[in-house]
Amino acid sequence: MLYLNECGIVCALGDTHETIKSRLFDQVQSGLALTEAWSAGRLLPLGQADTDLPSMLAWPVQQRSRNNQMALAALEQIRLPVNEAIARYGIDRVGVVVGTSTSGIAGTEVALRQYVADGTLPEDFHYAQQEMGSPASMLATELGIIGPALTHSSACSSSAKALASAARLINMGLCDAVLTGGVDTLCAFTVAGFSALESVSTTQCNPLSANRNGINIGEGAALFLMTREPSSVALCGWGESSDGHHMSAPDPAGGGARLSITQALQRAGIQASQIDYINLHGTATIQNDAMESRVVHDLFGPDIYVSSTKPFTGHTLGAAAAIEAALCWLAMQDDNAAGHMPPHLWDGVSDPALPALKLVAPGTCLGRPLQWTLSNSFAFGGSNATLVFGRGR
Repeated sequence: MLYLNECGIVCALGDTHETIKSRLFDQVQSGLALTEAWSAGRLLPLGQADTDLPSMLAWPVQQRSRNNQMALAALEQIRLPVNEAIARYGIDRVGVVVGTSTSGIAGTEVALRQYVADGTLPEDFHYAQQEMGSPASMLATELGIIGPALTHSSACSSSAKALASAARLINMGLCDAVLTGGVDTLCAFTVAGFSALESVSTTQCNPLSANRNGINIGEGAALFLMTREPSSVALCGWGESSDGHHMSAPDPAGGGARLSITQALQRAGIQASQIDYINLHGTATIQNDAMESRVVHDLFGPDIYVSSTKPFTGHTLGAAAAIEAALCWLAMQDDNAAGHMPPHLWDGVSDPALPALKLVAPGTCLGRPLQWTLSNSFAFGGSNATLVFGRGR
């Protein structure tokens, strides 16, 4: 069994477990805020992580980026147990596997604006800052480990695939512990790109609503320490598939999504009826919500609780799967004996074209601890990934 022993998380909901749980379960407060910081002249609701980030001035310029700062902020929350794992297993037996889709591209945007203005690049800019492998190599350097260090970049499934790869490293005997998760930070590139696709909403995103009209982009990081040492939450199953249907639209029939979900359930050794709660990919785009709701209804029926947490955090792209896994992880801790689940924020206007699902209303609880949760991530290019978490010791 593979356990997620520790979790560090930074997102629009906050940078401590207590703050995030309070805003998720008690205050039911979205982390989205209007800003034009990444869309000059156009106010958009974005999930900005409002937290003090560690300085990287002592680092080589190649490693300096806000994305890496965000990863360090998540690491700081679990630094002690990670260091203890390194001391216990050895620097060659601990790996790093993370997901990202932006890396340090925001720094490149700043550099190019200066270059256009005066023909020079900033002294604190280096092309390597935007390399996708940067977060993993930086974290390995920070921790002084020499085990496998790699980054997944498959759009919105990146960090789900990172957790699956981390599990494989342990199962293959290459690592005894892996620091795994994902990080992505806001930049004009992604806001403009999704805007060009007419996929960005100018209001809080509205998953599964008849009025849904697009996503809110967000940022953040979530990192887990994965080992075989028993703890409260285990990664019990994962499934991965590819639609091969379209660069930005899901297969309407949901063949790839169905395959990733069924693979994850089979690997976990459980039936669909045993899942207590599903964290939907739930982007609030017309096509994703239509595909996902039909597949979930077909496989699980209408009576399993589901929600999309993207109205709380924004769509954090390469970090989304890890952050949503962290929200499941928080809901499965011993201090949530009542079984509160992340609620579904929307306007309540059902789309008659979609099958009815059991959406988690604010304050809803099972009346017992959650035993099994599932989280979906469906990405551009038809990359699908599903994770199943089980209650541990």
